[in-house]
Amino acid sequence: MTGLWNLATEQRHPGRLVEGETLHEMFWNAARLRSERVWLREKKLGIWRSWSWQQAAQVVRETAMGLAAIGFEPGDMASILSNTVVEWVIADIAILSAGGVSNGIYPTDAASQVQYLCADSGTSVLFVEDDEQLDKVLEVRDSLPLLRLIVVFDMEGLHRLDDPMVISLERLRELGSAHDRAHPGLFEARLKSRRPQDLAILVYTSGTTGRPKGAMHSHAGLIYVVRGYSDVFDQNERDERMAFLPLCHIVERVGGEYVGVYTGSVLNFVENPDTVPENVREIAPTLFTAVPRVWEKFYSGVMVAISEASRVQQLAYGWAIGVGGRVADAVLEGRPVPAPLKLQFHLARWLALNNVRKMIGIHRARLLLTGAAPISPDLIRWYLALGVPMAEGWGQTECAGGATFTPPSKLRPGSIGTAAPFNEVKIDPVTGELLVRGPNVFMGYLNQPEKTAETVDADGWLHTGDVGTVDAAGFFRITDRMKDIIITAGGKNITPSEWENELKFSPFITDAVVIGDKRAYLTALIMIDQENVEKYAQDHDVPFSNYASLTRAPEVRALIQNEIDRVNKKFARVEQVKKFHLLEDQLTAEDEELTPTMKLKRSLVQKKYAPQIDAMYA
Repeated sequence: MTGLWNLATEQRHPGRLVEGETLHEMFWNAARLRSERVWLREKKLGIWRSWSWQQAAQVVRETAMGLAAIGFEPGDMASILSNTVVEWVIADIAILSAGGVSNGIYPTDAASQVQYLCADSGTSVLFVEDDEQLDKVLEVRDSLPLLRLIVVFDMEGLHRLDDPMVISLERLRELGSAHDRAHPGLFEARLKSRRPQDLAILVYTSGTTGRPKGAMHSHAGLIYVVRGYSDVFDQNERDERMAFLPLCHIVERVGGEYVGVYTGSVLNFVENPDTVPENVREIAPTLFTAVPRVWEKFYSGVMVAISEASRVQQLAYGWAIGVGGRVADAVLEGRPVPAPLKLQFHLARWLALNNVRKMIGIHRARLLLTGAAPISPDLIRWYLALGVPMAEGWGQTECAGGATFTPPSKLRPGSIGTAAPFNEVKIDPVTGELLVRGPNVFMGYLNQPEKTAETVDADGWLHTGDVGTVDAAGFFRITDRMKDIIITAGGKNITPSEWENELKFSPFITDAVVIGDKRAYLTALIMIDQENVEKYAQDHDVPFSNYASLTRAPEVRALIQNEIDRVNKKFARVEQVKKFHLLEDQLTAEDEELTPTMKLKRSLVQKKYAPQIDAMYA
């Protein structure tokens, strides 16, 4: 990045980068265009391996023809149950190239959830990552009469498996290669078997309220939004992206994989979800998309490192981040940065800020992108003070992930930006709900026409369920979900997300749910940051034996009370949290309380912890 004061440098692509009216047609045109250039990189057993476009295309073709060999027909459904790995992308594009419809299943889903999603989607072929995911399918396959074949990416530990329904991806490719030689012209016919308006993918909602719903997206809608994304944020073949968010989530599927196909930016796959901090430092992405939980975790790590640094280092950081903060304020207010402050900022970067950026892995990043959940404005300002702008976007599964974006040259922390040029966004004058209309709006929910009618009105407006405002310049703000607004016993309307975002800025708090609907005062359920709170306890000789005992320690409760007191000062008395409860369970993505993007499910949490909530009002 050349300088924080030169943010107004967005470039627009001259015309289309790659032709194609279906996703697989776009891929094959891109592969022919880029041939030997590197597209995918993955780290396995400590070694980075690169895939050229030509290599990826060969494996995609063999896999697609393997599907044809086992009787998979155009319009058939295939699902992928795996973490974010190269094979996920290969399988996805192969399914589309075979004329099929592709669906993703979260690797954290339980066997019962896998059964529901496969049955609801009508899955006939299921790709799974390894033996762990295979076990889930085998547990429920007797209740899946449409399932014909299970394809395994990683056969380690399964070489002695003798099951006619289960084969390796390698074996499927061998079948495909032979079928391709025996049926010349079939592959090209499969590519042409789907039209732009046909169903391309299913993306199931996280199911925070009832059963997950399969959002249907057409080839035309996805192609439209992919080109639209590229008009909003310039990307090219020299860019390095990091693939680590779940590919069955709309953000990584569209903004990572499909935009990567269109722009040619290199997709780097992390080893596993636990190695993200290490891998990001190795990859040093030039464009970095993540959810707020990731940005909060990076910030917390820096704060803990600073607390352990020498006094001189702490003073250097304090001065440098102060300079960066003044530069950030000028940029955010649209004021020119004075020459003396520019010189100070260069010194601040040399002295401390560049090291902080390298510690995180964003030293090459020219833009950070955040979405999928609200983020604290203070956190955006902090990254900007480091010298890296963070743009916030907003959207939903039903509108292909992005409906608004913050222009990098007009950052406004707390705002989700303006309407993307490829769709319309407005505020319902009666309810305050954000509505979206455009070709990116989905085709509807699979098998649920009544839910589709509730969500998209007769004029084509998608009712998002988010409540917000818009200013005179067209910048939108989300105030809350319609169903989450708290009305206290005294009649005061309170938006809990604003309070929760402030609290999550603490390095000791991972997530929080504010309670208070029809109650006399506000309370909060809080999930502590295990690593940072454990470090605090060790440094302050606080005894604990496990996670639950850590949450019960008086010193830890006092620590969290201090964080609540800090946030309470920003709100009126009626909006302040009076009591809190620390969740004693160490939650992971496998737990039902968390969504796949690691957000607490408000309604489920309130129901599950009702006794603890009631105790705070006793």
